[in-house]
Amino acid sequence: MSDTLPPNHPSRPAPPAGPWGSVPTTPAQSPEARVATAPEDKGQPLVWSVLSTLLLGGFIWWISGSWVIAVAAIIGLFVHEYGHVLAMNRLGMGPARVYIIPFLGGLARGQRMPKSEWDGVLVSLAGPAFGLLAALPFFALYFGTGQTMWLNGVFAIGLINLVNLAPAPPLDGSKALGPVLARIHPMVEYAVMIAIGALVVWWGVSNGSFIFAAFLAIALIGHLKRGQWRPEGRQLNWREAGYSVGLFGATATACLAVTGAAFLIPTGGDVNGALDVVGRFLSIGR
Repeated sequence: MSDTLPPNHPSRPAPPAGPWGSVPTTPAQSPEARVATAPEDKGQPLVWSVLSTLLLGGFIWWISGSWVIAVAAIIGLFVHEYGHVLAMNRLGMGPARVYIIPFLGGLARGQRMPKSEWDGVLVSLAGPAFGLLAALPFFALYFGTGQTMWLNGVFAIGLINLVNLAPAPPLDGSKALGPVLARIHPMVEYAVMIAIGALVVWWGVSNGSFIFAAFLAIALIGHLKRGQWRPEGRQLNWREAGYSVGLFGATATACLAVTGAAFLIPTGGDVNGALDVVGRFLSIGR
């Protein structure tokens, strides 16, 4: 996931006037002035970062029963978030930092809001796209040893990036497709985000992923309380909206391919067999 500074941070711009916000009542500061008055984000303390990583890794090991999945998930998480960091720094939102959240995951936080919604789309998709690189060592270990346990790591990494593409707040997919939906009409974005968010929460509860479901439920409630708004910055034009959908589709396809490979390879390319394994793993139809 990616994020910017909290709403009350001095360097964060106020929402623009219009259907997603209210007209600011104080004189606007230049970006340079806002940054100059903002305290520097030192990032997560090293001790807490290590402890959070160990807690998260141990929790994943406990619920999955596989140390390979736990190690792969941690590696995949850092590579995913570093993709966001690279994009943020490249687009003038840095210096960005990675934060590990015990039992939940992580996020990359920038110092500044994106200059445009197009920049926001690029940042949101950079995590899942870059994060797939973490699967390469596990593919190499599988082909080098022939042991299928390494494909568990491939699956974990693919799934982390695929789930993050779900267009439900606060996942990356909501930041990638949200501006596109708002380009059609602001209420379209609002309705789709809430509907898909509720569906993902229901799936988490029905499959026993209570912590994941609670996390998304809290984010969904926050989205409802926040109401309809758009981040400050130039909105997408129709050409950028088309590019956003294309990049989202390409990233989702790549994530599906990596995730599916973990099931297709051991079944010898048998699609029906792989789908059956996936269905049982995700408890589809339970």
